Amino acid sequence: MSIDLQQVEQLTQDWLEQVVIGLNLCPFAHKPNKNKQIKIAVTEATSEEALLEFILLELRELDSKEPNELETTLVVAPAMLADFMDYNFFLDWVDALLKQEEYEGIYQVASFHPDYCFGGTEPEDAENLTNRSPYPTIHLIREESMERVLKHYPNPEAIPDNNIARVEGLTAEEKAKLFPYLIG
Repeated sequence: MSIDLQQVEQLTQDWLEQVVIGLNLCPFAHKPNKNKQIKIAVTEATSEEALLEFILLELRELDSKEPNELETTLVVAPAMLADFMDYNFFLDWVDALLKQEEYEGIYQVASFHPDYCFGGTEPEDAENLTNRSPYPTIHLIREESMERVLKHYPNPEAIPDNNIARVEGLTAEEKAKLFPYLIG
């Protein structure tokens, strides 16, 4: 199966702009997106080893650039980890990679998946939409940048609850428009 990397990148960019930024699920994403400091790195990897290698290269690229040039990277894996449990297990490998490469405390990971399901929720619960993306996606975040923006953000602890309220308030039509990849 051939993957259209440009289409995957475009769908991910649309999700970033319409869902993450459009619904203000991440109040910190607008500025780096506007300044073109967010990289969407699509991989054709089909094995855990190849994906870990790809993630390591993306971490090294983040390391080699200043935040004002490249703030954060979304690693998108359309050819694998379609099963959410497999994806969750793979995140443990990513954490181990961060530790092994001594990136703990420098980078952190946020996770997104078409079938994302928070512990203690049912798959159809609206709150899962806050972390649902068109493809399995691993967000590599600079901890220093996150700490800096959180210092100036009022009540950051309320972000998850605000996000849940926002997606729970969407109409069926809005959900269909924002999450077309979840239907069918």
